[in-house]
Amino acid sequence: MTLSKSSQIIYPDSDGQPMSDNTQQFRWIVLIKENLEVLFADNPDVFVAGDLLWYPVEDQPKIRIAPDAMVVFGRPKGDRGSYRQWEEDNIVPQVVFEILSPGNRLKEMTKKLQFYDHYGVEEYYIYDPERNDLHGLRREEGSLRTIEEMTNWTSPRLGIRFVLTADTLALYRPDNRKFLTMQELEQRAADFQRQFEQERQRAEQERQRAEQERQRAEQLAAQLRELGIDPDV
Repeated sequence: MTLSKSSQIIYPDSDGQPMSDNTQQFRWIVLIKENLEVLFADNPDVFVAGDLLWYPVEDQPKIRIAPDAMVVFGRPKGDRGSYRQWEEDNIVPQVVFEILSPGNRLKEMTKKLQFYDHYGVEEYYIYDPERNDLHGLRREEGSLRTIEEMTNWTSPRLGIRFVLTADTLALYRPDNRKFLTMQELEQRAADFQRQFEQERQRAEQERQRAEQERQRAEQLAAQLRELGIDPDV
């Protein structure tokens, strides 16, 4: 049996490039990707990925890109070696994120913008943690156009809110809970556990005091009965 041209084409799962150039960039990629996973954990038809190669065109393995994070509505969760659009009901990733590093060049970022614009991304967010610089683009009238004011901007697709302060970027879920790092989540869990234990101890102390009061009342009643006095009258 002769294989078709399409079946003979290799679509590599790696482009040979590192996921990040430094720890700061990596930290931001993980923060965004993992919090988006949590945000859409209960929706089986939202696929979230980080540094996954996206092939938009069948038979064209050289046309590819690996967004730092991307969200695809209408596709099931699950492991993939790459996102081959023609195998995914031809659904374009609607939202992509890029976290800049000092190594990013204007030419490279221009090419990425052209790629996302050409292949139909709806929302494109770019954050430079070194400069604390945030940019966003949204598809309007068929092309990606700059979002003029990103402070307190809410993503139409994701529902998350971007808050750019003088020092850093904060992201908030629709329920106004902040995107947290694993360390912050661990600290919050530890704080919750500590508060729970304190409340449990207080409840136990109240129970013991109540039991002591009950015992004292029973002793007093017994003493009254010995004196011939009915404590219930």
